[in-house]
Amino acid sequence: MLSTLSGLAQLALEFGTDKYPNCRVYERYFEEFKERSTNLFEIGVGGYDKPEEGGGSLRMWKKYFKYGKVYALDFYDKSSHAENGITIYRGSQDDEVLLNKIADDMGRLDIILDDGSHICEHVIKSFEILFPRLNEGGIYIVEDIGTSYWPSCGGSESLDDPNTSMAYFKRIADGINSFAFKHKYEPTYADQHAAFVHFYPNFVVIQKK
Repeated sequence: MLSTLSGLAQLALEFGTDKYPNCRVYERYFEEFKERSTNLFEIGVGGYDKPEEGGGSLRMWKKYFKYGKVYALDFYDKSSHAENGITIYRGSQDDEVLLNKIADDMGRLDIILDDGSHICEHVIKSFEILFPRLNEGGIYIVEDIGTSYWPSCGGSESLDDPNTSMAYFKRIADGINSFAFKHKYEPTYADQHAAFVHFYPNFVVIQKK
């Protein structure tokens, strides 16, 4: 069975990460980065408040992007997962000063993957801070976007609620096409710099032009 799986899916099983279901899709976007000195930043290490738990996806990324470096941020202390090629930061994903410091330390952001708090306000804030720092051609992924419909994460099942993370990314899809609007509209940074917004069950992928 393993021989029929994609390379990334096999690594997901090897390292015990819950990203396994998305691996076939991710590889479509990551193929061009695989043989490069890619810098990947993942928000959320996993394992909640248990210091030794989580980190499976970080080790998966390290092995997949063999010439790259992996950086991660978690609200809890996950320093035990740091090793050669994996750098761990601690703090909140809506901390603008911290996110900019991480971006400065990395020097170049090729892939950003948000698997953090899943709170709509945090997801949006992280994107608005980090998307401008993303390298041209870079990929930004938000996982577990289904929490956008959960009140416990600041979401709503009302499709008219403009404050959810899903509504936010839907607006970017509209903004990309704002050239066709007949009313006056001021495009956002994301509108002007997103090449596409692709929606999948429970995650969304944005590429920067």
